[in-house]
Amino acid sequence: MSAGPWPCRLSPSHEADPSNADPMPFPSDPPSGPRTAMTSLIPSHTRVALVLAGGNALGAYQAGVYEALHDAGIAPEWIVGTSVGAVNAAIIAGNASADRLARLRDIWRPEAVDTFGTPWWDISFDGWRRTGEVMATMIGGRQGVFAPLGTALADRDAPALYDTMPLARTLARLVDFDRLNEGPVRYTAQAMALDTGAEVAFDSRNVRMTPDHIRASCAMPPAFPPVAIEGERFVDGGLSANLPLDPVLSQPGEGPLLCISVDLLPLAGAPALTIGGMIARAQDLLFAAQSRRTLARWQAQYAVDPDLAAASVTLFQLHYADQQAEVAGKALDFSPRSVRARWDAGLRDGRALVARLADGGIALGACGLRLITRADASAATVGDVP
Repeated sequence: MSAGPWPCRLSPSHEADPSNADPMPFPSDPPSGPRTAMTSLIPSHTRVALVLAGGNALGAYQAGVYEALHDAGIAPEWIVGTSVGAVNAAIIAGNASADRLARLRDIWRPEAVDTFGTPWWDISFDGWRRTGEVMATMIGGRQGVFAPLGTALADRDAPALYDTMPLARTLARLVDFDRLNEGPVRYTAQAMALDTGAEVAFDSRNVRMTPDHIRASCAMPPAFPPVAIEGERFVDGGLSANLPLDPVLSQPGEGPLLCISVDLLPLAGAPALTIGGMIARAQDLLFAAQSRRTLARWQAQYAVDPDLAAASVTLFQLHYADQQAEVAGKALDFSPRSVRARWDAGLRDGRALVARLADGGIALGACGLRLITRADASAATVGDVP
């Protein structure tokens, strides 16, 4: 390896040549987990970041994507998350590679795989089942994550409907916080200051992470209460950055970077014809349009900023796109069957990503910001910013 700068730094038009790469670490520590399988898919000098969006119960899709990456030996060196994405990210970054999938299954509790498939009568009434599960969560909460405070009926001045201290206890059980803070995988949780509106990225490189930092990233008002940290109240980062790309794209570093983002709320969807459908689409559009604007802003920035234009970033976007079976309130459907369906969808899409890496379908090392958008396992659109 040459000790010189990455070729993109020499000339934005220069084609990246791995033989001249400066394999600067990203972050300052080597990646965790086995690298044998990874090096056959991704050059050793290419760094990997994983960005996980918010979406509550839909986050099981991200666990499936991670399973595909894990099985292929692809080990992210930096994981950034908002809300449920911050929870999944903490479980991944805060555990040894061999323990991560078991910890994810512990919090998600997916239904066991049924070899004989789902009977037709269960499929026919699946919408009713899902709606019932949403109602059950609204009434009883989610064990180990949040519990009703009774404030909807008893105290109109209370700031929230549910208590998230169960999540703090679950995180303390499932996450090794010493590893999260001092281990080889950099961890960032996106939040927002309630009283000032400031966007805050809690980063394990400069903040001692605790369960409260993760709860803050999940504190979507008015469902969940703000979390006080050092005298300041914080709420869900999804209010401003549901897909928290800013930390990674603003610090691309030297050498090629593969950033895999996993979004949960689709920009395009089936026609909304009912009140429930309108509610679901409004939620999707509120967050998906936010992500689209973020991407457009970074595309424009990479096109005009010489330092960014000289970087090498490939952004592969995965979306939980096939949501035909979902219902209004889908983000509160934690039923094992629905969790299993989302996990399996993420696993399929993650394996499709791995397959494209294996067959050379994803070029790494080009100068600038290269976007590869995959709405589902059968289609991809590529856009480049020189």
